[in-house]
Amino acid sequence: MKNSAEAKALEILVRLTEVIRDRAGTGADSSYTSKLLAGAPHLPAKKLAEEAVELALAAVSGDSKSITLEAADVVYHLLVLLQAAGVSLGDVCAVLAAREGVSGLAEKASRTK
Repeated sequence: MKNSAEAKALEILVRLTEVIRDRAGTGADSSYTSKLLAGAPHLPAKKLAEEAVELALAAVSGDSKSITLEAADVVYHLLVLLQAAGVSLGDVCAVLAAREGVSGLAEKASRTK
C-alpha cells in the first residue's frame, strides 16, 4: 500500500461490503440497503444507473465536491448491486488484477461478443 489513506480507503470498502451483506437477510423495511436488495435486480440497477448519470454530470461541471459525493453514491450502489447479483468485490478485483499490465485497447479487443 502506498500510504495509509489508501489502506484506510480499502478498509472502508471492505466494511461497507460487510454491512451490505449483513443487511441482505433483513426485511425491506429495516434499512435503505435492505429495501434496495429486496427490489433486486431492478431497483439496485436503476439506482446505480441514476447515480452514475449524476456522477457524470458532476464531472462535466468540474465541481470536485459534487464529484466526490456522487462517486461515493456510485460505489455504494455498485456494492449493493454486486451483493444482489451474488458477485463479490473480490471477484471484481480478480478481473481487474488479470487486466493489470494489459493495454485497455487490447483487453477490450480480446472480449468475445
